[in-house]
Amino acid sequence: MLLNILYNLFFPLAFLFFLPGLLIKLIRRPGTKKNYPERFALFSGEKKARLKALDHPVWMHAVSVGETNLALTALQAWRKVDPQRRFVLSTTTTTAQEIARQKVPEGVEVIFCPIDFLPFVRKAYRVIQPSGLIVFETEIWPNLLRTAKKLGLPTALVNARMSDRSMKGYRRFRFFFAPVLRCFDAICVQTEADRDRYRMIAPDLADRIVVGGNIKFDQRVPENFRLPDLSQVFPSGGSPVIIGASTHPGEEKMIVGAFRKLREQYRGALLILVPRHAERGAELAELLKSEGFSFVRRSTGEHFGEGKTDCLLADTTGELMGFLAVSDIVIMGKTLAGNHDGQNIIEPAVLGKAIVCGRELRNFREAMEILRKADAVLTVETEEELRRALYMLSSDPELRSKLGRRAYDAITAHSGAIAKNIELLEKLF
Repeated sequence: MLLNILYNLFFPLAFLFFLPGLLIKLIRRPGTKKNYPERFALFSGEKKARLKALDHPVWMHAVSVGETNLALTALQAWRKVDPQRRFVLSTTTTTAQEIARQKVPEGVEVIFCPIDFLPFVRKAYRVIQPSGLIVFETEIWPNLLRTAKKLGLPTALVNARMSDRSMKGYRRFRFFFAPVLRCFDAICVQTEADRDRYRMIAPDLADRIVVGGNIKFDQRVPENFRLPDLSQVFPSGGSPVIIGASTHPGEEKMIVGAFRKLREQYRGALLILVPRHAERGAELAELLKSEGFSFVRRSTGEHFGEGKTDCLLADTTGELMGFLAVSDIVIMGKTLAGNHDGQNIIEPAVLGKAIVCGRELRNFREAMEILRKADAVLTVETEEELRRALYMLSSDPELRSKLGRRAYDAITAHSGAIAKNIELLEKLF
């Protein structure tokens, strides 16, 4: 009780401290913003009416793009099992909001999740009147959960994981996190290691923690999937197409450097660069200019340089899957140049792509181990190793095809988590 009082006492002060950074991100980051006042529980009259008409929906919450795609996968599968069930999907980021609005099934309302200030949270619950709350992966907010508990609503944490870094923080502040985790009626974790970690934080929750697998293994190419048309960007017959997917600072310089050297040996190679944060587009445009590449910037449609286009700078939101699908070689971001956490390596695998990445993906350790055991991924550490891997794959289409088939077979063999999770949720709700 005391911790709860202190949290609600100091949260507004902490929020004011972080508010400038939040506003900068809101301005710079693309995505849907017109309904951002919902973060302060300010809903339009029209939105209130639509939420009321859902008649006590299940509230699903996902923070960012990755979690939102998971929530959409779960939501669509659950509706096939129970077509009468109604849903509200909330996100935290503007980019996730845009993706949710683009892909959400008809009849599902999309909102921004309220900031975890008690008056905002309480008002949101009054407006939504949910029948329960489902949180995806790691988004744990005390007031959001405690209010659901006070209202007697079932709550679940789905596809939960706990990274090495998170584990240290959770253990250090166990006195704070353990009571919050006890608000969940069910915690469905990805692996046995995750279950052990959650048990270490709150041992009395052992009977509520279930290993349900990783829903990411169940992600597939969406129905009616539209591929981006690269013929308007690259010269016809250019190949192979290499993509730097969900890249982070430091990686783009390494990728561009390796690509420049590759082009000295293999002139036909093309590059798509997709930064994890689209607002870094201007910074990466300067990098490509300094390297002398001819490129198109997706967000503005501008062409820089002379001659045929070498590179597409895809500084937009919600198009990564499409660009992965039209590429031949995938360099997975957040794995190079000192980055070790990793982005979603499962997506290129289910598309059957040849994958190159760093040697450690802390956030996708299980998927990486599966691909490594299947000999379905090339790992590199330096720019020169990356260049050699790109040259080997560029000059050998059969090797690209072989790696892609192995990746697809290895990942799809581990699907089935979505069925386990929905079975648990059906019982709980």
